[in-house]
Amino acid sequence: MLIITGLGNPEKDYRNTRHNIGFEVLNKFAYDHNLAFNKAKFRSHLAEGMVLANKILLLKPQTYMNLSGEAVRDALLFYKLGPENLIVVYDDIALDVGEVRIRKQGSGGSHNGMKNIIYQLENDVFTRIRVGIGAKPAGYTLSNYVLSRFAKNEFEDMVEGVTKATDALEIILKDSVDNAMNKFNKRKPQLKLTDTDEPSKKVKAEETDE
Repeated sequence: MLIITGLGNPEKDYRNTRHNIGFEVLNKFAYDHNLAFNKAKFRSHLAEGMVLANKILLLKPQTYMNLSGEAVRDALLFYKLGPENLIVVYDDIALDVGEVRIRKQGSGGSHNGMKNIIYQLENDVFTRIRVGIGAKPAGYTLSNYVLSRFAKNEFEDMVEGVTKATDALEIILKDSVDNAMNKFNKRKPQLKLTDTDEPSKKVKAEETDE
């Protein structure tokens, strides 16, 4: 069994904000696989079923972001599962809107929801899918920015990021985390000047993995 957790905040005021993109990924994944969020337990909204021959529990904590780890911990304890049975999907300001990265372990960075999960589990070795929401612009506090909504000109990229994240989940379920990382952990090509007297005429694209 796998528990796939999408992070966000409850209540209408937070709907469609950048910080709730983890919820949006789970909503799309549930829709694509005919699952319904029709149960409540572990202070979370739940959907469950079989997906690609895997028993899946989708979990959207309703604890507010900073206490997400309590819901995740309770679910893992109830089903007698370890962190290796957990996937967490969440927003990341270090990635452009529409970008996705997958990791098998690591710190929570500046993300309070992830930091609380790591604190509650006393473990940072679990799969996570980071979905880009763009860097904080000047003049915003971090909290104001992540609780803001996407601009109209970001909408298509936001949808692309949600789609990539759901595709990544399917690859993990069908194949492996490594295959998903190989597909999605690539940065956009960067234009790089070569060592030349006429840099404007000789430009090459370099693609790097994270």
